[in-house]
Amino acid sequence: MKLLTGGNPQIAKADGDAPVRAYIAVMPGWKRDVGRRLDALIVRSVPGVRKAVRWNSPFYGVEGQGWFLGFHVFTHCVKVAFFRGTSLRPVPPGGTGKDARWIDIHEDDLDEAQMATWIRQAAALPGWVP
Repeated sequence: MKLLTGGNPQIAKADGDAPVRAYIAVMPGWKRDVGRRLDALIVRSVPGVRKAVRWNSPFYGVEGQGWFLGFHVFTHCVKVAFFRGTSLRPVPPGGTGKDARWIDIHEDDLDEAQMATWIRQAAALPGWVP
């Protein structure tokens, strides 16, 4: 596997759990643990969640509703993007666009309780369909 700028894994576009696991397996350093924790939290929070890799990022969605979340590795953080983030309460802190909001996760600062709340809210909304 090749790492792109900022340490983001280069993974071919594909659907299913296997490409997401492959992405997480090559996330560098402490970010791999964040990826594993995020994936497990999403699976626990959204039974039957749909997974894929798009644009070198894991995407999570609900069948027939589109994608509700994606994450991406950067040099100093893992960015978790909620595609309808302006509809979440509280609104995640990052972003200024029309719909999407995100949070940057740094080493040892993943608030699993807050993240689970956002994940459940996001999965209940109509998702993003590219």
